[in-house]
Amino acid sequence: MNRFQLFKELRRHVKLSEKRSPVYEQNKTAKTIIYLLGGFMVMYLIFISVMFAMIANSSRTFTACEFIFGLLPFILTADFLFRFLGQQTPAQLIKPYILLPIPKYVCVESFILSSMITPNNLIWLCITVPYAFMSILFSSGFWAALGFIVGFQLMIIINSQNYMLWRTLITKKIWWWIAPIIIYGAMFLPWIIKDFDAMFDSFALIGEGVASWNILYYLGIFAVLALFFFINREVQYHVTYIESTESKNTQLKTVTEFRLFERFGEMGEYLKLEIKSIMRNKNMRNSFLYSTIFTVMLSLIISYTEIYDGNFTSKFFMVYVFIINGGMLLVRIMGAEGNYIDGLMIHKENILQLLHAKYYFYCALLLLPLLIMIPTLFMGKYTLLMLIAMMAFAAGPVFFMLMQMAVWNKQTVPLNSKLVSKGNVENNWFAFGVEMAAMFAPVAIICILQAFMSETATYATMLIIGLLFIATHNIWLRNIYQRFMVRRYENMESFRATR
Repeated sequence: MNRFQLFKELRRHVKLSEKRSPVYEQNKTAKTIIYLLGGFMVMYLIFISVMFAMIANSSRTFTACEFIFGLLPFILTADFLFRFLGQQTPAQLIKPYILLPIPKYVCVESFILSSMITPNNLIWLCITVPYAFMSILFSSGFWAALGFIVGFQLMIIINSQNYMLWRTLITKKIWWWIAPIIIYGAMFLPWIIKDFDAMFDSFALIGEGVASWNILYYLGIFAVLALFFFINREVQYHVTYIESTESKNTQLKTVTEFRLFERFGEMGEYLKLEIKSIMRNKNMRNSFLYSTIFTVMLSLIISYTEIYDGNFTSKFFMVYVFIINGGMLLVRIMGAEGNYIDGLMIHKENILQLLHAKYYFYCALLLLPLLIMIPTLFMGKYTLLMLIAMMAFAAGPVFFMLMQMAVWNKQTVPLNSKLVSKGNVENNWFAFGVEMAAMFAPVAIICILQAFMSETATYATMLIIGLLFIATHNIWLRNIYQRFMVRRYENMESFRATR
């Protein structure tokens, strides 16, 4: 069997593994909604492409090729960040093949090459193809349009390889975040040192070079792509091999008792469990750390800058800052408990107490963004009613929506291993849809209410709705518990299968 046949066979294995996943049927249902959303996204990207084309056609200071490439720092940075929503790294997939009698790098190479033609990369054709047709094809010819599309797509592929490298290292040590910050910050350096035109012109030269099929530009692009390919090959194999073969030395740690929670009885024990799980388990600790850092950074940006002072952005990010922690962590509720679900099912209503503990814990976390956002009250950006209303709405309807995932989540989330565990391979599209709804539904409700009533009445209504859900949390948490118990055998079987 030659390399091409091995690549083809490994690709077939990936497709089969997705179909054999315990959450495959669950994903099939949610994918219908995701495909519809994807269709709207494609239409939205085409609309952006048309707008860019109209700007480029009306300009006399730059050509169509220069315009898109001049904006490349913004495009690549956004592309890098959005890849965190779903793109996997090869190290997540190659563990089963490490001990097989095949060339040691063939698995890594196969998955790296496959990642170059994923939807995450090809989606950008929705912008470049209409743009090239409207602005380049008739003015500069077919070859210039083709060169523009090929050159831009190669830059996106390089960006995907850059993401793959740093995402793999970031999952091992959070301090690797410094590297992508430096890389993407360097792209904006001409703007910081001189002005925007200096940055724009430096990247616009690449657009002219690839559109004219200048061999030197393509040699440089392929050299960078080859460099990332070989670096990724070494890093992905090394990380996977080390994680699969390393032996860990268990060290005794100081036991923190958290006696404060003992007054709450059994529910207090589950509060201790939640806090200690975050403190002691690498996977949960990193997720909590990322969401908290993001919450603090976004809160500070909103409070002390004018970046998000627009009519829509001010509403969206005020909502978002209260939802980040829940959106990133509660959406995977019961996933970590899947590691020891059999123990939790021994006593009656253990799960109910656990759900109450999680709800109170994440409600308490809402105080963090509220405190950090206090300066916005003195600056006149928001009112106290707006902040209290959004905190109540997050603790009410939003958490109500996210905690429904306790019924439907049936995939174990590993506590410590991050890269090659089964629980991270399949994408839970249903959870992604719920997460997106939690982010955008509150903003949509605000916009609809403000069309019929004043701002004060709008946020008063949001506050009342939030308080109603908070006041009735015992009722809907018990409903979640009862529905979970109806599905308990199916969920427990899936939790065991995905450990």
